[in-house]
Amino acid sequence: MEIAISAVTGELVSRFISFLMKKYHSSLHAKLEEKIVVERLQHLLIRAATIVEEADARYITNSGMMMQLKKLSEAMYRGYHELDTLRYRTLQGGAGFNEVSNDSSTSCLYVAKRSRTTDTAMHLKSHTALESLEIAIANMAEFIVLMGGCEHMVRRPYDVYLYTDNFMFNRHAEKQKLLSFLLQHNDLTGGHALDVLPIIGTSATGKKTLVAHVCGDGRVRTRFPSVLHLNGDNLLTILDHGRAMVGMMLVVIEFASDVGDDEWKKFHSFVIRMGRGSKIIIISRLQRLARFGTVNPIFLSVLSYDELSYLFKTLAFGSVDPAEHPRLVQLADKFAKGLHGTHGSLLAANMFVDVLRRKLDIQFWRCILDKGLRYVRRNLSMYGAHPSTLIEQGHPVDITDFALHPLSMTPYTVYVSMKKESPSVTFGQLLSDPSVRPEQDFMLISWESRMPPHNSFACFVTSHAQATFEGSAIPGRKRRGVPI
Repeated sequence: MEIAISAVTGELVSRFISFLMKKYHSSLHAKLEEKIVVERLQHLLIRAATIVEEADARYITNSGMMMQLKKLSEAMYRGYHELDTLRYRTLQGGAGFNEVSNDSSTSCLYVAKRSRTTDTAMHLKSHTALESLEIAIANMAEFIVLMGGCEHMVRRPYDVYLYTDNFMFNRHAEKQKLLSFLLQHNDLTGGHALDVLPIIGTSATGKKTLVAHVCGDGRVRTRFPSVLHLNGDNLLTILDHGRAMVGMMLVVIEFASDVGDDEWKKFHSFVIRMGRGSKIIIISRLQRLARFGTVNPIFLSVLSYDELSYLFKTLAFGSVDPAEHPRLVQLADKFAKGLHGTHGSLLAANMFVDVLRRKLDIQFWRCILDKGLRYVRRNLSMYGAHPSTLIEQGHPVDITDFALHPLSMTPYTVYVSMKKESPSVTFGQLLSDPSVRPEQDFMLISWESRMPPHNSFACFVTSHAQATFEGSAIPGRKRRGVPI
């Protein structure tokens, strides 16, 4: 009997040791394969970034090349996101990460629920991103040859990307299309025809920034020494005040609402008489204004999650190496997930990073993330809509969670006459130190762009938000319960 027990025990021990050895070799193989994927991704991303940066410095008129450039940039940002995921996911099993993830009750307040993606899914996703980037780069051989024949742009100081705040992110293909439109002669259409390009996109997608960036190009300034900016609401005032205008001009019109066909025809005829070769750019959120275009419109969509995540990290860390703050990199991904898909995600991203980069501290970032989550939940509960949607539609939003005091914020355009009398506070000041809040009503400067046209985004803030607005949900929307 003892001999049988000894034999069974020996067999079990042998199998257990064999199991451990297989598991060890499997884990070792997985780590080795992951290391190879990381190194391959790094190599390909350097190649992709080199191609994109060089293409961004040349005048490209070929529509096929623009499409290729767009596909390459999309694959590149997807690759950057997967590279960060592979680099920092090992922290989940380390002591350093447990400080963040196992913080009992505070974890529920400050950190969004962690995605429970399996290792198999992660492995597949990283390989898909790697394969996508490899294919995109492999298809760029002709692009690189053709790019060699494209003329170089003259760089301006902020275009050399020394300051992360002073560059126009992405939009490479859109910029090239706009440049091509402005620099192309319209001889094929008879010389006296007027070219019109609509640029359509939701709020805060960078429409005016794109136009300002391209209008600063040396060749564009030479071709159009006069650039006339108009408000679509007062389109025909140019008939009274623009009689003396002659010569080729670039007319940029921003429309907040639709315009009648007859009114447009009068304006169009007047611009034609102003000077041969003049062109018009329409900027609007309204897709129906695309009917006035003589060329295909440029549609600016919100950034993809991969693009927004890359931009958020670039702005939040600035010149600091993100590898020095791996836990903050993961929190940056959570900020990007919360902002992605909302109207004005670009504006919101700039608002938050302006605060976060002042203090690269895990507790500080978690506190800001918690305030943002509670801000969204409160407005969903009160009004049945995301706060970015409320702001875009001109409705008030509750910012109690940012100010630690019941306050309501309304888009600034509703209170234009109060600008001079009201004190102002920046969003960064209010978020970092709520005690700076003035006792009376005030202007809240959400963010000020450091790039032309240097837009300032402001809202009007009033006290007693809950007493004034808690009972008024948006018509047609049901209130939602606060998520737990």
